[in-house]
Amino acid sequence: MKNLIVRLAIPALLLLLIGGGAGAQENKLETAFDSVMQKFSAVGASVAVIKDGKVIYNHSFGLKDLDRKIPLENSDIFRIASISKSFSATSIMQLVEAGKLSLDDDFGDLVGFKIRNPKYPDVKITLKMALSHTSSLNDSQGYLNLDLINPAKNADWAKCYNEYEPGTKFNYCNLNFNLIGTIIEKKSGERFDAYVKSHILKPLGLYGGYCIDSLDSARFVKLYEYQPVAKSFTEATSAYAPRRTEIGNYVMGYSTPIFSPTGGMKISAGDLARYMVMHMNYGKTGGVRLISRKSARLMQTPLSADEDYGLALRGTKTLIPNISLIGHTGSAYGLYSTMFFEPKRKFGFVIITNGINATYTGDFPDFSRAAINLLYNYFVK
Repeated sequence: MKNLIVRLAIPALLLLLIGGGAGAQENKLETAFDSVMQKFSAVGASVAVIKDGKVIYNHSFGLKDLDRKIPLENSDIFRIASISKSFSATSIMQLVEAGKLSLDDDFGDLVGFKIRNPKYPDVKITLKMALSHTSSLNDSQGYLNLDLINPAKNADWAKCYNEYEPGTKFNYCNLNFNLIGTIIEKKSGERFDAYVKSHILKPLGLYGGYCIDSLDSARFVKLYEYQPVAKSFTEATSAYAPRRTEIGNYVMGYSTPIFSPTGGMKISAGDLARYMVMHMNYGKTGGVRLISRKSARLMQTPLSADEDYGLALRGTKTLIPNISLIGHTGSAYGLYSTMFFEPKRKFGFVIITNGINATYTGDFPDFSRAAINLLYNYFVK
């Protein structure tokens, strides 16, 4: 993978440094980025770069609609998948600061039914464990509704737990965060999507949300899944399913997975970058403080001995070689999203693609690695 980065990023950087004004250099950067797109058969990609705590570059490449050949624009919004978890965690920290709950509270007490690993019935599973994926819960039975883990609703509820003791190991689990979404509703008295909109998006002046019908459908970026045998893409039509019938029968504090607190945020790359600046600045941006510095630092602090993962934010030193970054990734319906920042030097990147021929090196798609290193070499290094 290092050889790939060298081939793509360094020649592009050399081109950028040879003469020309800022406009000419930016054009060369975009030509180099187009080469990354072609390498991985990307349908479209939107990127944003933060430097000195500000968005200094926001550009979109390729298409938002493959069939109709509609170009992707900066104002278009994507379902960003698991980066959405950080919005849920930020909401929880706000409620902790408001004195409405504690990270050490019993997860089951907060959710409203018993949550205990049957192998360790006397070990309390805490909210902090759920936020850090150390709860011992798993997604083996799915995660799209709470009945799966509710003993009163599912005879196989015990299969939702791993063999090890809660709090001792890391296991990434989407069910954790769909359960967390219900707690936000119970403790705030607001429907999950409305809470995030009013307490995070609106204060920061960002356009986005979890509810499909609250957003302009013309701005949705179509997502495409790559078919390796046919070497073609198919549209993931369920990515923006409005689920109106389910919402019409909504039960506060239980139906929350309809909005997918674990992965359902829709937002543009530029606005996601502006949200990222808040975490980069430890809870504050543009004169607006969403969470305390203490809460923001806790979200960024690893809580597991076997994984560099805090509360819906993780660390890495491998995405850009020898550079420590904090953030999250997402992948669903053919989309791959990347949001990472360096809080001391105040730079960061958001890269979202709506479809690629995905290959991986370690935890990250090779497309994301090549793209982020190209942007780093040009704008930061």
